[in-house]
Amino acid sequence: MSRIAEVLRVSRSNLYERQRGEAKSRGPYVKAADEALLPLIRRVVSERPTYGYRRITALVNRELVQNGRAPANHKRIYRIMKRHGLLLQRHTADRPGRVHDGKIMVMASNLRWCSDALEFTCWNGEVVRLAFIIDAFDREIIAFVAVTGAGISGSDVRDMMLEAVEKRFGTTRAPHAIEHLSDNGSPYTAKDTRDFAAALNLTPCFTPVQSPESNGMSEAFVKTFKRDYARVKPLPDAQTVLRFIPGWIDDYNEIHPHSALKMRSPREFIRARTQ
Repeated sequence: MSRIAEVLRVSRSNLYERQRGEAKSRGPYVKAADEALLPLIRRVVSERPTYGYRRITALVNRELVQNGRAPANHKRIYRIMKRHGLLLQRHTADRPGRVHDGKIMVMASNLRWCSDALEFTCWNGEVVRLAFIIDAFDREIIAFVAVTGAGISGSDVRDMMLEAVEKRFGTTRAPHAIEHLSDNGSPYTAKDTRDFAAALNLTPCFTPVQSPESNGMSEAFVKTFKRDYARVKPLPDAQTVLRFIPGWIDDYNEIHPHSALKMRSPREFIRARTQ
């Protein structure tokens, strides 16, 4: 018994108690201040019901730091959420493999912009369609257009491109060439759109056919927008939703934590890099 205890680096009394079945379980670990954190965690979860524990941790820590308190470890937040049934249900569905050519993320802002469109149905049956441009580095939604009663047109895409250039550079032409990655939809591949992009100093790039993962940055935002906004917010009718969308986009840019940005929102990340 002594030799075993020495190899395992435990006390002989502990081994003896285990052998006789007398060792007592310590039970779940509970920290004294856990209960003080629970109301804050519950409030954030109720406001962001689609967020996992890591994003909840990021938002909880933002508020703790703003109030002069020490941030909490993500393992502690996980433990509290698990004990109180606040964790998301694990997703276990299989996904079919798809072609993915090349890397999408770049090493600085304004080198590659990605664009895509999505649609969702309001409670009264009206359909809202949204197109957007997202920076492949800082993840900010630079420009967007939302319509109802029709599809996204080439004119909508061109207006969105111009708005993106004006917002980022304060002029009507980018100071250097920027890749503009999209799918092969007609609003993007139209000659007028490609010519307009060239005038803005944007270089149109298109994903391989049947390979949406090649525009994974846009696909990720589509998933986020539908999960965190369209599926949990009120959608009574198209006109009401069109008024909501600017606020949702602003919330995403200012609040939504990204793991690739060290759990900062896009604009938090941009401000940190420019300071």
